[in-house]
Amino acid sequence: MKRTRISLDEVAAADNLLLAAWKAARGKRQRAEVQRFFARGDQAIARLSADILAGVVPYSEYRAFEIRDPKRRLIHAASFPDRVLQHAIMNLAEPVFERTLVPTSYACRPGLGVHKAIAQVQANLCRFPWFGKVDIEHYFPAIDHACLKRLLARRFKGDDFLALLGRLVDSCPAAPGKGLPIGSLSSQHFANHYLDGADRFLLDHPLVCAHVRYMDDTIWWARDRASVRQVLAELRAWLASERQLSLKANVQINRSERGVTWCGARVLRGALRLTPRKQRRYRQACARCEAAWLAGEIDSLALQHAYDAASAVLRQMDSLAWRKRHLVLHPSRYSEQ
Repeated sequence: MKRTRISLDEVAAADNLLLAAWKAARGKRQRAEVQRFFARGDQAIARLSADILAGVVPYSEYRAFEIRDPKRRLIHAASFPDRVLQHAIMNLAEPVFERTLVPTSYACRPGLGVHKAIAQVQANLCRFPWFGKVDIEHYFPAIDHACLKRLLARRFKGDDFLALLGRLVDSCPAAPGKGLPIGSLSSQHFANHYLDGADRFLLDHPLVCAHVRYMDDTIWWARDRASVRQVLAELRAWLASERQLSLKANVQINRSERGVTWCGARVLRGALRLTPRKQRRYRQACARCEAAWLAGEIDSLALQHAYDAASAVLRQMDSLAWRKRHLVLHPSRYSEQ
């Protein structure tokens, strides 16, 4: 593929930075650091522009915190100016990444996403008899910086821009020369691009009938168990040699008629069921927003919006009966008022 030239002047342009600031602030306008940035307005944009041209960004100021989802994850939230920088870069670089990715990769892509990934998995379960499902061991912390930079250099040209991408890659390592921070916009795109070669390896394999990837979760289909096992062995070797990655031990090889758990849904040929994890997250979200309403922290309208947000992820699945049963067992305190 022909490499794309992006200049620092394009990244640092005022209109690009204004668009980036607007994107970075969506849903976060009430945060103090966002308000401070916009309070300075043109001055903040001008300073960031000058620092981009001078090669002193990213500022690499991260706030670390831990979440359980349900497994423990360490999140690194970049400072707001660094988030603006990342959006400014991706305003120009995202179309390049988008052109390189295969149609069966669904994460962090406009017009695709988790629901379409689930729908495609369900369609493939109906078409092919056997599948293999894998994910990467500690994926984001395991990404090799040198390898990632080589991949980026195949897609972009311009020493200054590649140096900026390199500093972004190096800004928050999990270990020397390894790892991307979970929670950053650039990390999502870099991590998605890092496994594009694995997608192409599978799609070009003569034993693979179909393939779907959502970030580091990959599933493929074949005609029989032996074919799935052969592809698995070759994929494991490819990842180790080409990307310095290893697979988790929880590899699944099964008949399509038995279904698969994928992106938080139990996917069957004729139905989409809720997983226990989705059920638990829904119960927790409802309890959290009702507690905030009872404490007077939010009003009734905000409570309704919170209910809508909690149930939105369930509406794509066959969850109506479960939601009715949940409402009977755990009636809303709002309905008592």
